[in-house]
Amino acid sequence: MFLEIDIRDVKKNLTKAISDEWMLISAGDEHKSNMMTASWGLTGELWFRDVAVCFIRPQRYTLEFVEKNDTFALSFFGTGEKQALSLCGSKSGREVDKIKETGLTPVYSDGTVYYEQAKLVLICKKIAVSEVTPQNILDKTVLERCYPEKDYHKVFVGEIVKVLEQR
Repeated sequence: MFLEIDIRDVKKNLTKAISDEWMLISAGDEHKSNMMTASWGLTGELWFRDVAVCFIRPQRYTLEFVEKNDTFALSFFGTGEKQALSLCGSKSGREVDKIKETGLTPVYSDGTVYYEQAKLVLICKKIAVSEVTPQNILDKTVLERCYPEKDYHKVFVGEIVKVLEQR
């Protein structure tokens, strides 16, 4: 059962969770949705709002859903669903039914989709979109290391409008 909490009451270290445990970025509705695994992202305050920032490469199917919808969700699972998250990061929803393959149970609420097995969910309303560009990266080793294919991320800033914690 999910309980709504304030983002300031989250006990989980979200920086550690994103980098070490990963998260699912998801968007869509009952008719069509998709999710992808991410290990890069941010949470904090921007423009007097609690925000989450996620980065999506142009070839990812999930990009279409995040672009098309006003809201997206970030779902955190701890280490319990690492295999499912690994599949969601390595397979495309264009080719594989990720819901069926992972056994994750979608929950459609608040204009987006998240997953029943998640321990923590951030529901985000898009408030800004940007793109990573080579000219804006000052440390050129980032280009070499992270963008050898020149597939620069699209950056989505979402106001965190709801935080759900599994109880």
